[in-house]
Amino acid sequence: MKIYKELNTDIVVIGAGHAGIEAGLAAARLGCSCVVITLSLDCIGNMPCNPCIGGTAKGHLVFELDALGGEMGKAADATMIQCRMLNMSKGPAVHSLRMQSDRAAYRAYMKKAMEDQKGLDLIQDEATEITVEDGKVRSVRTALGFEIFCRACIIATGTYLGGKIYVGEAQKENGPDGIAAANALTDSLVELGVPIRRFKTGTPARVHRDSIDFTGLEVQPGDPSPVPFHFGDNPDELNNTGICWMDYTNEETHEVIRRNLDRSPLYGGVIQSIGPRYCPSIEDKVVRFPERKRHQFFIEPCGENTEEMYLQGLSTSLPLDVQYEMYRTIKGLENVRIMRPAYAIEYDCCDPLWLAATLESKTIRGLYGAGQFCGTSGYEEAAVQGLVAGINAAREVKGEDPFILPRSSSYIGTLIDDLVTKGVQDPYRMMTARSEYRLLLRQDNADRRLCDLGHDIGLLSDDRYAMYQENKARFEYETERMRQDRIKVSPELNAVMAEKGAPEVTHTMTVADLLKWPHIEYSDIEQFDRNAPEQKDITYKAAVEIKYEGYLARLNAQIEKAKRLEDMELPDDLDYSSITGLRIEAAVKLDQVRPRSLGQAGRISGVNPTDISVLSVWLFRNKRAYRHDNS
Repeated sequence: MKIYKELNTDIVVIGAGHAGIEAGLAAARLGCSCVVITLSLDCIGNMPCNPCIGGTAKGHLVFELDALGGEMGKAADATMIQCRMLNMSKGPAVHSLRMQSDRAAYRAYMKKAMEDQKGLDLIQDEATEITVEDGKVRSVRTALGFEIFCRACIIATGTYLGGKIYVGEAQKENGPDGIAAANALTDSLVELGVPIRRFKTGTPARVHRDSIDFTGLEVQPGDPSPVPFHFGDNPDELNNTGICWMDYTNEETHEVIRRNLDRSPLYGGVIQSIGPRYCPSIEDKVVRFPERKRHQFFIEPCGENTEEMYLQGLSTSLPLDVQYEMYRTIKGLENVRIMRPAYAIEYDCCDPLWLAATLESKTIRGLYGAGQFCGTSGYEEAAVQGLVAGINAAREVKGEDPFILPRSSSYIGTLIDDLVTKGVQDPYRMMTARSEYRLLLRQDNADRRLCDLGHDIGLLSDDRYAMYQENKARFEYETERMRQDRIKVSPELNAVMAEKGAPEVTHTMTVADLLKWPHIEYSDIEQFDRNAPEQKDITYKAAVEIKYEGYLARLNAQIEKAKRLEDMELPDDLDYSSITGLRIEAAVKLDQVRPRSLGQAGRISGVNPTDISVLSVWLFRNKRAYRHDNS
């Protein structure tokens, strides 16, 4: 390929989706020069699937990203049209914020954020080749003849890398929303030894609002008291006027699907790649759950200045004529008009076992992965990886220590540890059940867990950090107040206690004491707490901390115990096959993952407790001598 223009920069980011945005902004904000290459400037921050941010466990990721200084939470607040807190009937560990966004406004917000960022340049082009010299990234070449020399490169290609769209029998090499696929880069990555695989995902149709009969459908308004993702945003200024609706398929719908399964590329053998386990198509639901008479889905607006409506839960790859037949069997959709057909998309990604916990390649220095390229699904999972990759690329360029979040600190740490330790067999989606520390890793305490770190790194501004410190002081004051303030005995109080199955109160008790009773939440006794502050956000957070402090103490003890294993570092070049007593399967897995510590080794699939004991004995006997020989 002929080179027409040479550029020099510290870091190149390939892709400007949710991962590429956070990577580019983080790197530039940490003082590095950064070039972000995107196939289309109009698709920066695009939401090719559901136009929402957050949701179960995903909301936790956004709060954590915001605490570290990322951008997604700010953008979600600024472009929100509906806000709902999910799982409120369950415990606080799984409460998750979800915001329906204005799709076009979100793209515009993110494009402006990148355009305004000092040290960051946007280029509309296609990255076609990554060059490497002496095991280190040298440059990125593009379709239009640029060669951009750099010290680090972050691959954040989303579903555009080798993208192929399927709508029934129709196939097209394409990324989402009519943007051409990026095909050349895969060949370059294969030549570099990057382990490439094919995954697939899909999306429902977008339909015209005027073609829906909303009569009789269950309305889902936003919460009366919206909560922002970004600390410092005023909840009263959030736009929470959007309305969503709940609807259901029926037996007629399912019969249409069953009758046309042979025309589905998923069931006709055309698509061989693996799709997301926790976001199945409607075909999958009908086939896997034949006893179900109906399946729930939601009708959601794509924005305030468009008539497009999103049918969440009706993802499919069936042909367009079948989509019409299927959708029109559903109440309210009898005359529906499809604006964008549902489709499945295959794309290229890497095996994340190829990456270290910094998201840097284990074989090519300065080459990082983020987002769906690493085998994940979801905007939020992509964004947090982009942030971590951007931070680490910048720290690599500046000669600083790597940034690694342990599992016990965050869902971000859990996600990345899962990817690089266990690998993935299908697109990875974050769930609260993936963390053994989920009661500790709540979204309400993300700031207390991570703001200090975000400020130390240099991404959290002094003003934002000062707000956090003020908030933390209020939290500590309120926690102590609840331990001191006493509530008097009254018939009304005992009526509440009886209703919740708690024993009768016979003497004055502190707010904290009452909260220790099972099934008693602060909302139950709030009316009796005479000294509570007018703004209750901090009070509710303090109440959660007090109520579960016994469990949290045990969790912290487990974390300290696990930390001892995490602190037992394994040599980078250890020959596992030479360790006597280590099973062959374990040695092969350990050699593939190259764990940084005994703790990480214990989380590798195929490595059992006996193998860890053998490694521990080896470390005890050989670590000191090993260090001496290699110093």
